[in-house]
Amino acid sequence: MEIFKGIPQIKYEGANSTSELSFKYYDPEKIVLGKKMSEHLPFAMAWWHNLCATGVDMFGRGTADKSFGAKEGTMEHAKAKVDAGFEFMQKLGIKYFCFHDVDLVPEADDIKVTNARLDEISDYILQKMKGTDIKCLWGTANMFGNPRYMNGAGSTNSADVYAFAAAQVKKALDITVKLGGRGYVFWGGREGYETLLNTDMAFELENIAYLMKMAVEYGRSIGFKGDFYVEPKPKEPMKHQYDFDAATAIGFLKAHGLDKDFKLNIEANHATLAGHTFEHDLRVSAINGMLGSIDANQGDFLLGWDTDEFPYDVYTATKAMYEVLKAGGITGGFNFDAKTRRPSYTAEDMFKAYILGMDTFALGLIKAAELIEDGRIDKFVENKYSSFRTTDTGKSILARKTSLAELSAYAEKLGAPELPASGNQEGLESIFNQILFKA
Repeated sequence: MEIFKGIPQIKYEGANSTSELSFKYYDPEKIVLGKKMSEHLPFAMAWWHNLCATGVDMFGRGTADKSFGAKEGTMEHAKAKVDAGFEFMQKLGIKYFCFHDVDLVPEADDIKVTNARLDEISDYILQKMKGTDIKCLWGTANMFGNPRYMNGAGSTNSADVYAFAAAQVKKALDITVKLGGRGYVFWGGREGYETLLNTDMAFELENIAYLMKMAVEYGRSIGFKGDFYVEPKPKEPMKHQYDFDAATAIGFLKAHGLDKDFKLNIEANHATLAGHTFEHDLRVSAINGMLGSIDANQGDFLLGWDTDEFPYDVYTATKAMYEVLKAGGITGGFNFDAKTRRPSYTAEDMFKAYILGMDTFALGLIKAAELIEDGRIDKFVENKYSSFRTTDTGKSILARKTSLAELSAYAEKLGAPELPASGNQEGLESIFNQILFKA
């Protein structure tokens, strides 16, 4: 039975199309730098926002009907969401999905009942996957919504809650492997603290790391060959979160010997909440060899929380795709951890939102490739550091064959260095605009 009646198969019609239900820039077969656009951009549907979120906020109840013809809170509703999700992905040509455990089924008071429901729904999802090219990108466990996690999961002060979190991770890994997921994500929604007056930070960090180590050991034992991911996020809901940004998360992973199995899942809105740009956290991840997957969304700079808007900022998307291309791509995908605005409550709005996001990143990919092919920015950056390659002093520094004493003696003989060459920021931004807006 068709759920999204009146919504056609969404096709590429080009930049001059006036149809809101068409792609203007996302052409999956278009070749960009030797690869199909669909290979550069493995898009994924977020189960939680797209099939579960109704527009509830702290000031009002939901506006969108996500019942899909079934009574909410039942397994019939869980299966209706599967039906809706697969029809949605097929109409948009999306090849991947991501999920939390409690997105898939209603959580019961007894974990054994919840696990039985997860077995049932994952069987149903496997059936839906047959005959399609839709796959699971990654799974995760929701260890932040239930009141038991008020003090975190790995960082909790309760051994019983910690054990419950471990049980959720185990089952979520089972389901991820069952569905052929390429990754598994840890998002520490409440792994943090409000005040140090009641917190043993070292104790909590060690416990979080141990939970992750157990997950790696168990995952590998059941045949999971993909990457584990940490998704950095500052603030909200905790005042101080342990996975504040990419650099903090990388430092934590390396300090606890987890960097061989873990990469990062970078979200645009989380990076900006940390006071960085999206491209900054992508670059930090890439230079550490830990750029894994991407949650494609954006925030509102006038608001200080995680608004999870669908991306429409082509400037940001271009800079992000420039980082991805320069890094050689990602091992994960582009998951739209984004939700329609509360007044955008219709089924048609769901499709328009994904079209917007997919077109934004497709245009960003096209323009990032043009920046690379143009070469002027790369050439400037290369020349900026040329003194390290063209002078004897620079060569000795690069070769790591000098000392403070030798460099001090050279500086004294030099007297005073000339000013470095211009940073040319305005000129490079002009090049960026030229590439972005040229016909």
